[in-house]
Amino acid sequence: MVGASGAIAGVMGAYIIKFPHSRILSLVTVIFFFTTIEVPAWIMLIFWFVTQFFNGVGTIAYSHASGGGTAFFAHVGGFVAGAALIMLIRPNERFTRRRDLYW
Repeated sequence: MVGASGAIAGVMGAYIIKFPHSRILSLVTVIFFFTTIEVPAWIMLIFWFVTQFFNGVGTIAYSHASGGGTAFFAHVGGFVAGAALIMLIRPNERFTRRRDLYW
């Protein structure tokens, strides 16, 4: 039960490996005021991953009783799979293109 949300989680897992120093512009509300701040992407993605994991653990007993719901562990598995797969397909340093060889 991976679906589209698990695939997007995989993209997020790959993003944290490929772009560890990038920043995300986030909207923050303080009472009635709205402002934006730049947050490191790895902090946001780790926070999202931990939230998904604990939501999945918290809904284990609930999902057996009522059925249905959000597949939080599909998000967790997609994130881990995306991070693992991007590390497997990362090109070797000797095969990367160099600018000085082409102009």
